[in-house]
Amino acid sequence: MKEQFLVFLVRWGLNAVGLWIAYRLLGTGYDDREVTAGFWGFVLAGLIFSLVNSIFKPIAMVLSLPAILLTLGLFVLVVNGTLVYLSLLLAPGISMSFINSIITGIILSLINYVVSAAVELQRSRSGAH
Repeated sequence: MKEQFLVFLVRWGLNAVGLWIAYRLLGTGYDDREVTAGFWGFVLAGLIFSLVNSIFKPIAMVLSLPAILLTLGLFVLVVNGTLVYLSLLLAPGISMSFINSIITGIILSLINYVVSAAVELQRSRSGAH
């Protein structure tokens, strides 16, 4: 349980950094909107995304399984983008277009993949000794 909480905290921090990087790279996608949230806004957005991702992603994946199978897995990008978009709607002061949310979802998926790989590598090293 302690290890799972630590992994959640690491994901939370990296998701906040990933959202900030994606915003810096992509902007909002709107011409007249600007992010009013500062550091704590991205920390809160990272927490919201981490919670939405851990709670609703399995449900969304099961419900969209036919579309995922028909598109040979490409619809997962839309699912991730939708979760990012919904998370940013809940976060105060941060907004992003849906297309940029899909690209941000790709960035955050890569970050979460690296975290998962690092956790598995650590588990395999500690289990081997």
